[in-house]
Amino acid sequence: MKTILAITRKELSIYFGSPMALIFIGAFLAAGLFAFFWVDAFFARGIADMRPLFRWMPVLLIFLVATLTMRQWSEEQRSGTLELLLTLPAQLSRLVLGKFLAVLALVAVALALTLPLAISVSMLGNLDWGPVIGGYLAALLLAAAYTAIGLFASARTDNQVVALIVTALIGGVLYLLGSGGVTDFVGGNVAEVLRGIGTGSRFESIERGVIDLRDLIYYGALTALFLTLTTLSLDRKRWSAGPRAATYRRNMSLTGALVAANLIALNIWVAPLQTLRLDLTEQQEFSLSQTTRDLLGTLQEPLLIRAYLSEKTHPLLAPLIPRIRDLLTEYRIAGNGRVIAEVVDPARDPELEAEAGRVYGIQPTPLQVSGRYEASVINAYFDILVRYGDQNTVLSFRDLIEVEGRRDGSVDVRLRNLEYDLTRAVKKVAFGFQSIDAVFAALKEPASLMVIVTPKTLPAAYAEAPAVIEKVAADLQARSGGKFTYQVIDPDAPNSPLTRSALQTRYQVQPTPVSFFSSESFYLNLLLTLEGQTQPLFPAGDFNENSVRTAIESALKRSAGGFLKVVGLWTPAPAPDPLGQPTQPATQLISEQLRREYTVRTVDLTSGQVPPDIDVLMLIGPRNLSENERYAIDQYLMRGGSIVATAGSYILQAQGFGGPMLMPAENGIDPLLQHYGVTVTNGLVMDPQNEPFPSEVTRDVNGLLVREIQAVPYPFFVDVRANGMDRTNPIVAQLPAVTLQWASPIEIDPAKNSKRNVSALLRSTDQAWLRTDPNIQPNFTAHPDYGFAVEGERRPFTIAVAIQGVFESFYKGKPSPLLTPQATPAASPDAAASPDAATMPTPQPVRPSSTLETSPDTARLVVIGSNEFVNDLILQLSSRLSPERYLNNLQFAQNTVDWSVEDLDLLSIRARGTASRLLQPLSETQRTGWEVGNYVVALLALAGVGIVWRTRQRNETPMQLVE
Repeated sequence: MKTILAITRKELSIYFGSPMALIFIGAFLAAGLFAFFWVDAFFARGIADMRPLFRWMPVLLIFLVATLTMRQWSEEQRSGTLELLLTLPAQLSRLVLGKFLAVLALVAVALALTLPLAISVSMLGNLDWGPVIGGYLAALLLAAAYTAIGLFASARTDNQVVALIVTALIGGVLYLLGSGGVTDFVGGNVAEVLRGIGTGSRFESIERGVIDLRDLIYYGALTALFLTLTTLSLDRKRWSAGPRAATYRRNMSLTGALVAANLIALNIWVAPLQTLRLDLTEQQEFSLSQTTRDLLGTLQEPLLIRAYLSEKTHPLLAPLIPRIRDLLTEYRIAGNGRVIAEVVDPARDPELEAEAGRVYGIQPTPLQVSGRYEASVINAYFDILVRYGDQNTVLSFRDLIEVEGRRDGSVDVRLRNLEYDLTRAVKKVAFGFQSIDAVFAALKEPASLMVIVTPKTLPAAYAEAPAVIEKVAADLQARSGGKFTYQVIDPDAPNSPLTRSALQTRYQVQPTPVSFFSSESFYLNLLLTLEGQTQPLFPAGDFNENSVRTAIESALKRSAGGFLKVVGLWTPAPAPDPLGQPTQPATQLISEQLRREYTVRTVDLTSGQVPPDIDVLMLIGPRNLSENERYAIDQYLMRGGSIVATAGSYILQAQGFGGPMLMPAENGIDPLLQHYGVTVTNGLVMDPQNEPFPSEVTRDVNGLLVREIQAVPYPFFVDVRANGMDRTNPIVAQLPAVTLQWASPIEIDPAKNSKRNVSALLRSTDQAWLRTDPNIQPNFTAHPDYGFAVEGERRPFTIAVAIQGVFESFYKGKPSPLLTPQATPAASPDAAASPDAATMPTPQPVRPSSTLETSPDTARLVVIGSNEFVNDLILQLSSRLSPERYLNNLQFAQNTVDWSVEDLDLLSIRARGTASRLLQPLSETQRTGWEVGNYVVALLALAGVGIVWRTRQRNETPMQLVE
């Protein structure tokens, strides 16, 4: 070891004894910083990661290592000192290792000098240090391999330039073998082999933050191979050509061949070992979560996950196939024999391709491939089938990938969040459509149903209802295996276990008047008790067998958990376009997002009741509501339901053929919210931290006013970052940012919410202000800073809240809107002759609708102060300026639904896949300052390294050396 270190110190002294090392390292730093800030446009990307640096690292290291190794053995041969080294009483391998460590130490110094860049990025955004550590480790491993190659090339010639060229050629060839251009050209299994050989493709695997044993063995084997070849090459120079040394020459050659063969065999042997790896990412993005493992552990039948992937596919999709294959293997292992995971190419099996199209609707997707001289279309498969029993779902390539544009016009294609997509699909097919028998099997405690009915006062229209209810309940009880019981209770009976007063006191169940003018009242109510919680059931429509069964089974599924939830989506009727033609609802994107995990159903609330199978009610821009609709919303919350409402004070409307304008949102749910202690105030929050918006800007060009569309800062689009979120709430715990467009501030009444759990999900910055003028067109001529005048006090505003607890009904102590009398048209000549008789209300049978006055503590309410943050038009505009920002809004909306139905497991998986780590907004001057600052820091650090080494070498103080 002493010999190795002595050689290492000697080589380092030679490097730092001249400006050569500093020049090489300085050139490396300059090229790396240039690629980071300019070639890959770090600030234009707006993401806090080190990918722009590591993307170019394999190429930069080729030239850095080639310049550092070119003189190692070539100079020894040219100057004649090699013979002296070969006669020293030291093993030749130790001499090789000494020079190897010297070069590697210099590379390590060069890489260490880029650490200030990583620290700068962490100061500008939420940097995940896992991929950074992986990137530096991959760079060292790659540098070790290149160094061994450079030493071998230098040992074969006495010309430094030749050694430099040979090193660059070998390193470049190994890098290009795994590059997209070569693998796309050959395709198929050959491409997989080349990706396994290429140094660049292996580098990408570690650089993303996953330390795979296969990659470590590959780099170690490549380094050991070329160090062995270097040793043999040097040893050959002292071999005798006579017959006496023939045995030695043969043995050494055989030893080298055996070493090379064993290293290759080792790589082949470890290739199938896909699970021996360490995930360094902060959120364990490349490892199966415990949620997925628990879900797979509950499967009772075999689960099939089949990836239909064409061997000949688009060049940008081909590198994703190995990752899909690896993750499917992890699913198979975690399933303990219950998961069948396979990757197939339909083009190789016509029967399988026919089945995919006929049974599952999987068709090849035409993908355009452009070459230098021609363009062609490839029909390729990139789909994943998930099948459980007789249920299945298909994930197409549009569901699996996301595309990000680069500054040079190319695109970056990557998997969106494969584990989340697969686990969501598994959950959907496994639990989406289970039978009631499976529901009973999933119940932890027996459920009991109380049928509250007063036969003596029951209206004739519901005379058959008790028998229907009893028939359904008896059938469920027989099938439950002791998990479901029921009893019929008449509160008017002499020995009734529940009296009318007890019902009103204990369960807040009020009787229903027989008719509007009648003094009599009746009960026809269903109360389901499960796990100590009692909830009322409201069968939809009449009390027929289907509606009663649906109400009971839906409640059981909600309580049992693990079954597909139903989102009731209420949206206002779409307004006609300027030509009077009907338009599509502006909620297609959020509907599509929710349908990936839930059953989404459009609800009609005019009947005064939310359908009983709805798990969460989502109100998008509620306005122009009738009293019946408000009553339905209120009573749904009183039943312990969950409501997500986008309830801003303004709505976006088009002004004929002109620009957009804001109009007040009238007749919404403001009275209900104020009664619950939540007030959405009039006004619009404006924040200097905002998302740009394409807007019309007037410029003065030599006296000529020119109107053009520019992406300008738009204070109405409040950009909420991590410091404006309640990180203790799972809804926003992992979101990088959310943009609320034209948001109104929300105020919480402390008195009414003192006993509830209240979370201020989103808040503006402390420099925000409130604007009451609905004019949304900026005027940068009058207000050059923001386009609008700054009005009033600048302070933070709450713009989204989540509340859980006991709520009091808005209709407590008020008559139910459902009991409003309706006129009956005249049916006889006598009646027609009497004007009074024509309008006299006739007593009608009243549907059981006793008002619930308080909710259980499971009720949840989310209020978002923007009506447009999930508007399709706004999201599409946002996607044009930034490919990922609009996804944050959709994720925020879906997170609120997940929280509302307490489905936090999938929420945590989605959070692990959050790709956006956005930078803080910076001005052009600030960006330039950060760039120049990093160059200066790198220069000072490089000078510091040189000063420290020279002081150690000359035994001088730093000040003496500077003098």
